[in-house]
Amino acid sequence: MHKYRTHNCGQLDIKNVGDKVKLSGWIHRKRDHGNLLFIDLRDFFGITQIVIFQESNLIDQVTHTNLESVVTITGEVVARSKETINESLHTGYIEVKLDTFLVNSHAEQIPLQVNSDQDYGEEIRLKYRFLDLRREKVKKNIILRSQVIDEMRSLMKEQGFLEMQTPILTSSSPEGARDFLVPSRLHPGKFYALPQAPQIFKQLIMTSGFDRYFQIAPCFRDEDSRADRSPGEFYQLDMEMSYITQDEVFETIEPVIYKIFKKFTSKEVTPTPFPRIKYHDSMLKYGSDKPDLRNPIVISEATDIFVDTEFSIFVNNIKKGSIVRAIPAPGTAEQPRSFFDKMIKFAQENGAAGLAYIIIDENGEAKGPIAKFLNAEKLQKLKEQAGLKNGDSVFFACDKEVKAVKLAGQVRTHLGEILELIDHNKFEFCWIIDFPYYEMDEETGKIDFSHNPFSMPQGEMEALENAKTPEDLLKIKAYQYDIVCNGVELSSGAIRNHKPEIMYKAFEIVGYSKEFVDNKFSAMINAFKYGAPPHGGIAPGVDRIIMLLADEPNIREITLFPMNQKAEDLMMQAPSTVDIKQLKELNLDLSPSIKKKIYN
Repeated sequence: MHKYRTHNCGQLDIKNVGDKVKLSGWIHRKRDHGNLLFIDLRDFFGITQIVIFQESNLIDQVTHTNLESVVTITGEVVARSKETINESLHTGYIEVKLDTFLVNSHAEQIPLQVNSDQDYGEEIRLKYRFLDLRREKVKKNIILRSQVIDEMRSLMKEQGFLEMQTPILTSSSPEGARDFLVPSRLHPGKFYALPQAPQIFKQLIMTSGFDRYFQIAPCFRDEDSRADRSPGEFYQLDMEMSYITQDEVFETIEPVIYKIFKKFTSKEVTPTPFPRIKYHDSMLKYGSDKPDLRNPIVISEATDIFVDTEFSIFVNNIKKGSIVRAIPAPGTAEQPRSFFDKMIKFAQENGAAGLAYIIIDENGEAKGPIAKFLNAEKLQKLKEQAGLKNGDSVFFACDKEVKAVKLAGQVRTHLGEILELIDHNKFEFCWIIDFPYYEMDEETGKIDFSHNPFSMPQGEMEALENAKTPEDLLKIKAYQYDIVCNGVELSSGAIRNHKPEIMYKAFEIVGYSKEFVDNKFSAMINAFKYGAPPHGGIAPGVDRIIMLLADEPNIREITLFPMNQKAEDLMMQAPSTVDIKQLKELNLDLSPSIKKKIYN
């Protein structure tokens, strides 16, 4: 017989009755029934019930062995009585009558209960993450993560992609978030950086002659924590392709995403091809470039409705450059006044001065504080533009475009939630396309890149050279795209700018010299000068995909060993201090105050 087990704890069933077996695992739960003592023995595969009779000479030892101790038992498999069968377990039709009991590893009093879903708070859960991972819910999420990544690899390789590993120690990037820096011992005063993404490397792979690349890429950014973002590292399905168009990127990645969601969820998934929504339309209709299409509310333009009315607040703001957006609230005409007051308060809490509204009663009559400012013709036009029906109401956001769009999107989302309009049994995917290549800073009036400076402008060099005014520049679109699911951005991607002359021109427009480009992006621009194929790609976020599939609101729940919100690993006590000797080897010195605090 094997030293530790003949079967695992999720394996035995009625066919094993009468067998002599050996099992090993953790003591999950104990139940004392007076003349009988039961223990649930748990391993990775499941739980088996062990029964110890009162007359057994082992009962005292078992009684005094703590939960989560690791034990090996032998015994005979017996059938449970009909009334004690547990149909929710594969092993629920049998139990093992204990013969021998060996403690392999004694557990001290545990700081959190593994056999409970009780929330012990972030500090306890992360400090004792090895215990937290034994809990069924977290364990299932980590298994799901492994299965999803395995499926990603399989689906990418089926399409002819080669898996490659790009460097972890690289140079610091002048763009994006803060880098994590690593001092060099061999090159005093110089630093490596952990990659924020393999962006430049994957483009260099294309210029090296490889046609299709992917990896499950670790990315490192010194950013503050959010529910959907770890403070240090995250993973993405990074891919790049040569000689492709934007449509071909979509046609390549859509089946991968679709098949993963179909395999790992029972929810309805948007069939391919996913809807494509232009950035401008998304901002108009949904008030966001990350629209949740499960929400049926569609925002509409309403500036023309109010431009020549007697509603002076809107009229005066419109003259100063503001716009008006209408956000329908289906079936809310009979809501009490408090509903509308709460919506106004919601808008104010999000930085707005207020929120106007009109109620369309069941007879089609307009009511509310500003209804009197719209004549019959205006009201009819509003109903048509906003898609209003009798029994609906409509809210209005009036401000400069950026603020009005944001508020309208927030109101749309809030209405979808409180009116329970969102179907939580769906995964609604879409592409956001045609992002503006440039944007203008409202405060400085300066033109800058909108999304990604390394993407190809639509129209290429001709579009850049023909733009004579700031307004012309703002009209240029980019071959940039986002894939969005249920209001969550899973990834940004682009067709890359592979022509040095276009890159120089694009940077020149926003005030950067040729020398700046050559200095800051030397590896990429140099490679492009020796013949670069047209190429593009995308990098869906692994963590966010798994969060959606697991229906978890916090990335901690799907990460093996996460940090806390302060970017601390409570289990490993990182970040930590290092020896003065190590600092000297790296030619580093600390400020006097920090040195005194740490080494005094």
